Amino acid sequence: MSNNSTGTRGIVIAGTHSGVGKTAVSTALMAAFSRRGLRVQGFKVGPDFIDPGYHQAATGRPSRNLDGWMLNRETTRAIFRHAAMSADISIVEGVMGLFDGASVFDESGSTAQIAKWLGLPVILIVDAEGLARSAGASVLGFETFDPDVRLTGVVANKVAGTGHYRYIEEAIRASCKAEPLGWLPRDPSIEIPSRHLGLVMSGETLDERGIGLLARWVERGVNLDRLLEISVASLGCETASARPPAAVAGDVVRIGIARDAAFCFYYQDNLDLLEQLGAELVPWSPLTDSLPKGLQGLYFGGGYPELFASTLSGNSQAIERIRGFIDANGPVYAECGGLMYLTEAIIDKSGNRFPMVGILPAKSVMSDRIAKLGYFEVEGDDGNELLPPGQSIRGHQFRYSELGPVPLAVKRQYRVRSGGNNESTFPEGYRVGNCLASYIHLHFHSNIGFAARWLDLCRQSDIRT
Repeated sequence: MSNNSTGTRGIVIAGTHSGVGKTAVSTALMAAFSRRGLRVQGFKVGPDFIDPGYHQAATGRPSRNLDGWMLNRETTRAIFRHAAMSADISIVEGVMGLFDGASVFDESGSTAQIAKWLGLPVILIVDAEGLARSAGASVLGFETFDPDVRLTGVVANKVAGTGHYRYIEEAIRASCKAEPLGWLPRDPSIEIPSRHLGLVMSGETLDERGIGLLARWVERGVNLDRLLEISVASLGCETASARPPAAVAGDVVRIGIARDAAFCFYYQDNLDLLEQLGAELVPWSPLTDSLPKGLQGLYFGGGYPELFASTLSGNSQAIERIRGFIDANGPVYAECGGLMYLTEAIIDKSGNRFPMVGILPAKSVMSDRIAKLGYFEVEGDDGNELLPPGQSIRGHQFRYSELGPVPLAVKRQYRVRSGGNNESTFPEGYRVGNCLASYIHLHFHSNIGFAARWLDLCRQSDIRT
């Protein structure tokens, strides 16, 4: 990839492993640079829905997902370019360890892949707790594992103090080309709490005071001026369009989108694409609102319906109107948490039963263990007009619930294959009337036609709420 000065500033924040502090460091850097008056654009490698919320809290701009397994190189670069071109600096938070992705045999879906596709320098976050000279060995291993990755700088996290960092810094300088850029102490005041699907949502934990604490945390220990100098990079924009490719938009169609604490998992680029294709997205809350009038389609994303099952169940007016819309063949698309909401009931881990919409004749049952995690490729089945024969779309699952037996009379419109190159498929994608529900979070940019055809279905329907 050519190296020229036409690109914008950008860096990738990678880790040696999960739990090293990537989200805290990335969000802190975004906050610190924003406090300097810079326009900061956040990105997240992988299918994560939670970390982008922290980025947005720190920057005031929607964060974007970049995923090398769900999306191809051209689309990924176009998404990046479109968001980055209006920013002074882009900060890309990695996923897991630098080289971890969809497979142990290649770089697909990894932070390293995205860094190379974008031509960005990588800053490696090292968990320095209990390390001294071994920090040099660790960084050297990451540096030499793939020489095409531009591992440019290192930040040491969870450092005991200045004396401890001196050992870390000297070990890295003696062994590695990557430059030590500073250190961060363990600080309970900025630690981000977790729950079963990952970190707690930013709106529950990160206020202005918390953002200020994060900014001061990195301002004290990291050489931000040097980090800015390092961040100048070529993004290979000469072959990337300013906007991701999309199908031709049709007439405006009003889509009700569930947006609240229970339904909060959406890819920003999915929402932007729907609007680009002619959707008017009408946010509403199944927790507190009745269904808005004049809608031609409903979109239920994922989230935490299990945490708000009692409140969702108690909003009988919304449930009755959704049920009536689906019974009248109104188009509905639901993913994961949205699927759970459309079942007969959510059963929590204590066995408590909370009745839901009841369109899908099965129950969703919560577990203490992960029920499904990973990438999946979906092909259409059984006359699925959204995915014609020979077409596929890609997505991801991460859930703690299982769906009880679904009667065979309910159509399955997906043939699903695991992203681990497993040739076997299983049926999914439950269709009731014009309602399609699945556990899989799809990225619409992996098949724009899917989103366009669903909006066309909504336009053609004479049903409105």
